[in-house]
Amino acid sequence: MATSQVETVSTGADKAKIGLSVFLVLAALTAFYVLSRQGALVQWAALLVGLAVAAGLFFTAESGKQLIAFGQDSWREVRKVVWPARKEAIQITAYVFGFVVVMALFLWVTDKTLEWVFYDLLLGWRK
Repeated sequence: MATSQVETVSTGADKAKIGLSVFLVLAALTAFYVLSRQGALVQWAALLVGLAVAAGLFFTAESGKQLIAFGQDSWREVRKVVWPARKEAIQITAYVFGFVVVMALFLWVTDKTLEWVFYDLLLGWRK
């Protein structure tokens, strides 16, 4: 049986950084709406600066560093994928569309057959 490993924010400094990041995001959103009389440029500047500072602070915490490492590992794995050639991708897409059309027709015929059996034959209701 596999063991599951739970990772949590370990230090008080990391918890404080994450809490402050959440506070900064909320403050940036609040500033965006409070500064509506100052003009759109000031609004957007306050929002973007607040979000940038919050993101920078978050990425200095352990959770942020783990998120960056996860992104780097994911990018490394995506680069290893062997993508299909254009012709193969078009063929596979055509097969999928064909299957969808056949399945839709099958479900439509099944629905109409059941409708006919139940409403016309068994119940005698006429539409």
